[in-house]
Amino acid sequence: MNYPSKILEKAVDEMSNLPGIGRRTALRLVLHMLNRPASQTENLAESLEKLVHEIRFCEKCHMISDNQLCHICSGNHRDVSVICVVEDVRDVMAIENTGQYRGLYHVLGGRISPIDGIGPGQLNIASLSERARNEEVNEIIFTLSSTMEGDTTSFYLYRILSESRLKVSVIARGIGVGDELEYADEATLIRSIQNRIPYATSTLKDK
Repeated sequence: MNYPSKILEKAVDEMSNLPGIGRRTALRLVLHMLNRPASQTENLAESLEKLVHEIRFCEKCHMISDNQLCHICSGNHRDVSVICVVEDVRDVMAIENTGQYRGLYHVLGGRISPIDGIGPGQLNIASLSERARNEEVNEIIFTLSSTMEGDTTSFYLYRILSESRLKVSVIARGIGVGDELEYADEATLIRSIQNRIPYATSTLKDK
């Protein structure tokens, strides 16, 4: 496609790098921003700049935050004895939308996937182990996706945490095998958490 402006072409190139956006959609979005008031596009640019330079991650659970501790870890009305382990920030948002879970979280930042070059060292596993040792935790719940990578990550975490005397559980299989947690409806998601089972029991059933 020939563009009348190198600036326009560059903007389309950058927009098309976003997931799910092809070049035609990128062009439509860029032209839309050109046609709306400049102040609106400037506000978007400012918010994206702040996202890059000012966003922080909670020092305890690694959730996106504006401060050293996120509003969940710093809140006074959470059950500090339970930690729900998730892959991604989006999973925290999905569970919080149910309004039923009152414990804390730990965001791994992904899942073990040798094919993609992601090993334990690239995930927030060491800090989870430290929390298990040093905080008043009684139970850790694995709420990872029901994929091969998710199950591999859960098993790796279980081996590390089995040295402690914590209760380690996994959500019930209300979430279909192969499904991502963020796409589950709220009712199914909270039932899966409420009906969680000991991790060791779940591995025996899988066999």
